[in-house]
Amino acid sequence: MIAFVSVSLLGLLALSIPVGIVLFLLGFGVDTFFSSFPLSRGLGNMVWSASNSATLIAIPFFVLLGEILVRSGVATRTYAALDRWVSWLPGGLVHANIATATMFSATSGSSVATAATVATVAMPQAEKLGYDPRLFSGAIAAGGTLGIMIPPSINLIVYGFLTQSSIPQLFLAGLLPGLGLAIAFMAITAILCMIWPQLGGLRRTFPFPQMLRALVDLVPIIILFGLIVGSIYRGWATPTEAAAVGVAGALLIALAFGGVSLRMMGDSILGTVKVTSMIMLIVIGASFLNFTLASAGLAGN
Repeated sequence: MIAFVSVSLLGLLALSIPVGIVLFLLGFGVDTFFSSFPLSRGLGNMVWSASNSATLIAIPFFVLLGEILVRSGVATRTYAALDRWVSWLPGGLVHANIATATMFSATSGSSVATAATVATVAMPQAEKLGYDPRLFSGAIAAGGTLGIMIPPSINLIVYGFLTQSSIPQLFLAGLLPGLGLAIAFMAITAILCMIWPQLGGLRRTFPFPQMLRALVDLVPIIILFGLIVGSIYRGWATPTEAAAVGVAGALLIALAFGGVSLRMMGDSILGTVKVTSMIMLIVIGASFLNFTLASAGLAGN
């Protein structure tokens, strides 16, 4: 059974079938070939039990938080501010990609949202300033993975739900490795660009007063991160409650920067529904596959 599931998993993923669908197909396969009674009849109850948790409400809240920051223009301001502080390093604007990904990982909690945010803001600058597209886009992709580690990580919320682990402890465990990974990305970028300067494009420096003024655009994001993660670590709020507070904070930041509109809110809600649906399909599919494996007697195979 283990060989069947492993080979089928790799094969279906190689066909570019969505992960959530793959998990359901594997569950039905285990039910059909290895179970002596119809496990699929329990699918309705499994879907309900897998999604009936207050912890999972944090997922759409954190996704909505990131959508608001992106679509209100706060992401553009953050990227421009970090550009003024790190573009003097070997690699120039590539470091701004990683630094922006780190900051948005610490607010949205989503790798997908983080990579999309940085790519939307950064890619137009790559051609304009003559950066190597492989290094530039690679830094965006690598920076997007920081959303898996740095709290509030949606992946850690899902992992904590599926394994019944403490989400605050998972957040604490992921903070330092996530920040260390961001520093490592920047260090590797600097080394590569010192060896092959043509990869890094133009290095730019800005007057110190201009750098100080840019901090105004970073302070709200830092405060928002402290509000979300700090309230969880101090025990003042659960991850779900902290996520709701984060959405309110993101709306206030967007309002302060003049980025709130009906169209922005509609696009943010639509984006949240799409990402949350994808995540919940994976959560429910994983629960169903786990149920079929356990019921079919995986321990005995």
